[in-house]
Amino acid sequence: MEFIIIGVVAAFASLLTFFSGFGLGTILTPAFMLFFDIEVAIALTGIVHLLNNLFKMGLVGLKANWQVVLRFGIPAILGAIGGASLLLRFSNSEPIYAYKLMGYDMQVYTVNLVVAGLMAFFAIFEIVPALKKMEFSKNKLIAGGAISGFFGGLSGHQGALRSAFLIRYGLSKEVFIATGITIASFIDITRLGVYFARMERINIVDNIPILTTAVLSAFAGAFFGQKLLKKVTLEFVQWTVAIMILVLSALLAMGAIH
Repeated sequence: MEFIIIGVVAAFASLLTFFSGFGLGTILTPAFMLFFDIEVAIALTGIVHLLNNLFKMGLVGLKANWQVVLRFGIPAILGAIGGASLLLRFSNSEPIYAYKLMGYDMQVYTVNLVVAGLMAFFAIFEIVPALKKMEFSKNKLIAGGAISGFFGGLSGHQGALRSAFLIRYGLSKEVFIATGITIASFIDITRLGVYFARMERINIVDNIPILTTAVLSAFAGAFFGQKLLKKVTLEFVQWTVAIMILVLSALLAMGAIH
């Protein structure tokens, strides 16, 4: 069942990446959380996210603005190290409270609340008009890289903030997309390095089948997304996904999922 759910979600999320503010990780992470602990789910999503970005870099990466990549990307790498390290510190903590609900034992950890809060924030970020249109001045590029990288390392959410900082830099659509993908790849490589160096529970060998399913599904979603949905308005889909993520974040904060 997990192969079907994660495969469908990966294809759907990758398809939406081309047309909505939501990124692949925003939607895929909750799907992995249904079957894995939070920190493992974030790490596995990071692998899919990185491979999907490398796939897209092969298509458009040559158009990236490397001056922007370096000014934004180097602080983002440092921020990603900090965020990933903080995630692993949270994951080793004891439950902050426990209770019974309908006969089930519920345990809530610090990492539950942190990731749930970030999921809810970024879901709202993508549907509230004032937040969707948020932009920052050009002189905030270095700070923007550090902030985007930090949240990328902590929960995998980096795209919304990255776009808000890069949008004012006067890049063409193609260069903007290529630059964002390149920066995202650097952040993914950095955070995955931290996860693998310090987290023993990520068993890549045992999880290769489900990772392969997710990666191939994401590639298929990206391919068909370009072909089929270039002119489709996805506001309804954005709201639907945002509501789903808000519900999942509430369940996560309650300890109903881990």
